[in-house]
Amino acid sequence: MTPLGEFLQNRVLIATIVAWVIAQTIKSLLAARRDRRFDFRWFLGTGGMPSSHSAGVSALATGVGLELGFHTPAFAVAAMFALVTMFDAQGVRRAAGRQAMVLNKMINEVYVSGQFKEEHLIELVGHTPIEVVAGSAIGILIAIPICR
Repeated sequence: MTPLGEFLQNRVLIATIVAWVIAQTIKSLLAARRDRRFDFRWFLGTGGMPSSHSAGVSALATGVGLELGFHTPAFAVAAMFALVTMFDAQGVRRAAGRQAMVLNKMINEVYVSGQFKEEHLIELVGHTPIEVVAGSAIGILIAIPICR
């Protein structure tokens, strides 16, 4: 069998990719509706509703559990990877986004006084808990029919 054929038989990987794409698409459509314009950067960017990181790792863990069993060490690894990723998405990365927001405000204030010019930092790098839960739900719901 060809490598492409083997790739296409990997239902866990397919579920993970599909969950990520669907979450990013939903995020992009919600942002376009909110901003009344489409910005392709939303499709590739981080942050926002729902969390595509959470969708992907939840699909991965669910798929591994369905394919190999929820009692296996492989599921334990996938589940812990998912938990760490989701914790990071709503914890550390969210805090970095808040810091970027404060720094951008400081840059704007200094720039108005004419003393400093610098590019803005990316503020939307993390997720709220509800964004993480929504992404996780998408991942699980995508993985179940693909990996069963």
